[in-house]
Amino acid sequence: MERERVVITGMGVISPVGSGLSAFWDGLTSGHSAVGPITRFDVSQFSTRIAAEVHDFDPLRYLEKKEVRHMDRFVQLAIGAAQEAYNDAGLVEIDPARAGVAVGTGIGGMETLTEQHETLLTKGASRVSPYFIPKMIGNIAGGQLAIRFNFQGPNVTLVTACASSGSALGDAFRAIQYGEADIMLAGGAEAVLLPISFAGFCAMKAMSTRNDDPHHASRPFDRDRDGFVMGEGAGFLVLESLSFAQNRRARIYAELVGYGRSADAYHVVEPHPEGRGAIQSMYRALADAGLDPHEVDYINAHGTSTMKGDLAETLAIKNVFGDHAYQLAVSSTKSSTGHLLGAAGAVEMIASVMAIMRQQVPPTVNLDHASPDCDLNYVPNRPQNRRVRVVMSNAFGFGGQNASLIAREYIP
Repeated sequence: MERERVVITGMGVISPVGSGLSAFWDGLTSGHSAVGPITRFDVSQFSTRIAAEVHDFDPLRYLEKKEVRHMDRFVQLAIGAAQEAYNDAGLVEIDPARAGVAVGTGIGGMETLTEQHETLLTKGASRVSPYFIPKMIGNIAGGQLAIRFNFQGPNVTLVTACASSGSALGDAFRAIQYGEADIMLAGGAEAVLLPISFAGFCAMKAMSTRNDDPHHASRPFDRDRDGFVMGEGAGFLVLESLSFAQNRRARIYAELVGYGRSADAYHVVEPHPEGRGAIQSMYRALADAGLDPHEVDYINAHGTSTMKGDLAETLAIKNVFGDHAYQLAVSSTKSSTGHLLGAAGAVEMIASVMAIMRQQVPPTVNLDHASPDCDLNYVPNRPQNRRVRVVMSNAFGFGGQNASLIAREYIP
């Protein structure tokens, strides 16, 4: 069976460095980080008191007041980014049965869960909202998007921790390749900047404690990195079969050509020390795309700013790409955005596609002294202008679940 070619025709993003494609790209290439002191809650009892918050999102741009009250913040962010992608693609007169949705979220409606649990404890069971469950469940963003756009085709929600929206893009890619849909709205959203989330990650000692210097806290591949910085946001892409996009004369940003997935099968939170799962996901993405390693120009790394994670990914890249690893540009945009957890894969895929569009690689900010065992071209602090034809985006999650995606410059 000949597989459909899949192209990217629309993108929308809401992120700590800026919302909308232009603001997002300007934020990524500015050389600055969006990390700052937490403003949402009292942080005095936590070892980490910083995060990458989204400050420029107004849900009333996309929703009525009543709708906002009935949706968790992660759903609001999803709708905002998805609406931007839908508008960007210029979609009209779609057969609803041939259009679907794929969403990734690592945690879902935790804000609603914590609020309603507090209500239960302080006011009793009768005061728990009837909207509690349909606001909180992880698949509700996908459900709300299908209702909003009348997309009646495949509708899936994937939870693979920080690989979730990368996995969602891969699933949407496959749905189009094998003829289940002509269009898929795919991406992810996360909004868990909450006391309970911070308590858990602080207990794990997973996050940076550079509280007095938040703008320099997220520093992937740097020798002084001390943990990730939590962020929030959403990113969505419109994927279409090439034939459908051509028939409606859509603008095409890039072609999605490869998807690889794997499991470390090693540890619940730590990566395999030699990057075993990352190696497999990258090899599988290359094989799926029919590309040789030397054809890749840029890797948007998972690069969370943890000691073990950054080293394991570096080792994996060297294993897969050999000598070409030193010719690649490799950067982590989490240095600017913080770690958007389940939304990271989609937001970083958008950054990767924009690198093709702009022929420029966004930097790894705060990379002042590269760790001795991280010796690739991580694009320190400033963007690099270079020929970018083929990009890979990596997304790896707790539980050892991995997703690698490859896009390339569209060639008719």
